Amino acid sequence: MKIRISSSTTFDSIVDGPGLRMVVWTQGCIHNCKECHNPQTHDLCGGYEEDTQKIIDKIKTLKLQRGITLSGGEPFLQQEALEEIAKEAKSNKLDVWTYTGFTLEYLLDITNPTRFKNLNLLKQIDVLVDGKFEIEKKDFTLKFRGSSNQRIIDVQKTLKYKKIILVEEYMQEELFEAK
Repeated sequence: MKIRISSSTTFDSIVDGPGLRMVVWTQGCIHNCKECHNPQTHDLCGGYEEDTQKIIDKIKTLKLQRGITLSGGEPFLQQEALEEIAKEAKSNKLDVWTYTGFTLEYLLDITNPTRFKNLNLLKQIDVLVDGKFEIEKKDFTLKFRGSSNQRIIDVQKTLKYKKIILVEEYMQEELFEAK
């Protein structure tokens, strides 16, 4: 399967999720957030096509990385290819973070005829950073996100409990339970 990516894979990111991470930079975005830090990823025909097997082969070589991050661009414009990549990451005991300009509510809204029909990628994602970057809400003190409207969501717990579970809330609960 082919995927359109904007640049070569990053193997040693420490800002796109916790720990050392491999980042897959997807090409193509429809959000056009003002002052986006990756404007070169917006063109749907930009970047270049890569075979997903090449990315999977790279995942199999990872040794120090805690996980992979799917970023872009807009990853949900290439769900099928990223689902294949995320499955391989999970089978290699790596966590999967994904950044999207969509909200999780939008992605899950079955009454919305324009939403995506195949949401199998969500089943492979551990953490979703959702929402468009909003320059008016930019905050340098935020960890793993650029603006305060963006949320860091525990996807699997959210799907299980059918309500949004933020990673911060979950981490606080774990800390309290440990005492």
